[in-house]
Amino acid sequence: MNTKLALTRFVLTLFLGILLCAGSLHAQENAEPRPPEGFTALFNGKNLSGWKGLVGNPETRTQMSDTELAVARKEANQRMRKHWKVVDGALEFDGEGKNTTLNLCTAKEYGDFELYIDWKILKAGDTGIYLRGSPQIQIWDTSFEDYWKNGADQGSGAIWNNKKNPRFPLVKADKPVGEWNTFFIRMVGSRVTVKLNDKLVVDDVVMENFWNRTQPIYARGSIELQNHSNLIWFRNIYLREIPAAEESR
Repeated sequence: MNTKLALTRFVLTLFLGILLCAGSLHAQENAEPRPPEGFTALFNGKNLSGWKGLVGNPETRTQMSDTELAVARKEANQRMRKHWKVVDGALEFDGEGKNTTLNLCTAKEYGDFELYIDWKILKAGDTGIYLRGSPQIQIWDTSFEDYWKNGADQGSGAIWNNKKNPRFPLVKADKPVGEWNTFFIRMVGSRVTVKLNDKLVVDDVVMENFWNRTQPIYARGSIELQNHSNLIWFRNIYLREIPAAEESR
């Protein structure tokens, strides 16, 4: 009797395991991105295809030879893959590693664009979106009092590294930590507009060049997902490149 009971339990456990595995595969299959009309998915919901590790910054990369850059890119990709992975159709950073050296970057560079991106943080979360390789549209836990001295109480969406031009968001539009938020970002020339959860938080503000304050922002560059040694998630990353003919209208 005990042998039959044990066998029954084993069969049930095995069957349950098969069902869970099938459900996981089904969830992965349903993670196909669905970009809005005219937009392209930068993240396929399955793997890190189309993304690379961070090498220096736009200024230091220009000082590297082709050989040095190739070696550095290989090392950066190896570091990146130790800490970034896909979990339930979202890009996840494991919260380890040293700050921005592990930023996740698009393999392609962009000029003028519109971008949708969902993000989620936990308590004391701190991250951001680099535009054309430049910091940054700020994301943080707005309820975490230790960050209030830096302006977190005003909300996410700040062009954090601006000094001469407006820096903080117009309104606070964050959802509580642990919930998904959505940015819409439009960048034309040096000017940036940001909506957070459908609320306007940055209205056509000049983004300054953090890496070289004497120069305007770079004409092209990667989109980067920043980390600050926190667990963070990104998903539904859709981009539309803005043609020159449209900009002039």
